[in-house]
Amino acid sequence: MSMSLTVTNLVKKFGGLTATNDLSFEIEAGQSVGLIGPNGAGKTTVFSQVMGEHRQTSGSIKLGTEEITNLSTPLRIRRGVSRTYQVPRPFSDMTVAENIRVGLMPDSVLGMILNSPNRDRELELALSVGFSEDDLERTPAELSMGDLRKLEMARTMATDPKVLLLDEVFAGLTVAEIAMISDLVQKMRSDGMTFLIVSHDLKALEPLVDTAIAINHGSMISQGSYADVITSDEVRASYLGEA
Repeated sequence: MSMSLTVTNLVKKFGGLTATNDLSFEIEAGQSVGLIGPNGAGKTTVFSQVMGEHRQTSGSIKLGTEEITNLSTPLRIRRGVSRTYQVPRPFSDMTVAENIRVGLMPDSVLGMILNSPNRDRELELALSVGFSEDDLERTPAELSMGDLRKLEMARTMATDPKVLLLDEVFAGLTVAEIAMISDLVQKMRSDGMTFLIVSHDLKALEPLVDTAIAINHGSMISQGSYADVITSDEVRASYLGEA
C-alpha cells in the first residue's frame, strides 16, 4: 500500500540558526520527489525531522492520514517511513547478512533473540542491491564505499517501508552501481513506493523523480517539474552558482 508524506510549516532552530524555515510540501502516495539545494541548505535536517531524529521546533508531519509529529523514530519506522544516510552507518561488528537481519527482526530485544534468521529474505535483499551470496559473510570493513551504500539500501528495505528517504544514495558509486540502484528504485516505484530523494548527481536523479523541490537556508525557493525547478532563476543563483 502506498502512503503520502505531508510536511506543514516545518521549523527547526539550533540556537540562533534556523535550519528549516516554515517549510511545507506534500508527496502524494506513489510519487517520487527530488529534494535539491546547495550544501547546508537543510536537506538532511528535513530527513532527520521526518524520521524524528531531530524534533521540529514547530510544524507538523503526516504519514498518510496519521500525524506522526510526536512519535519516536522506531514508531515512525513501524508506521512505514525509513531512510538511508549520507554517511553509511552499518553495524561494524556484524556481517552483511546480520546487518540486513536487524531490519527484518522485531524491535524488542526478546524478539531479536527468539526470531530465527530469515536467510531466504536476507539473500533476496542482498541480491536485489547487487551483492552476491558470498558477500553475506563479509564485514563492513571489507566493503567499498559503493558496497556500503548498497548495504544501507538493503538494510532500509528490510524494514518494509512505504515511504523511503534516500540521502545521497549515489555518492561513491560506479556508473554500473548507479544504474543498478536506479533500476531498483524504478522497480520499487512501480510497486507503489513513495520516495523523497536527495542527490547532487542531478543526471542520475532526473529520471527517478516526478517533481522537484529546491531549498536554500531551510526555505523553499522552487517547486514543480524537475526541468522547471532546475532552470529557475532562484535555483541557478543559489544551487548552481549562477547570477
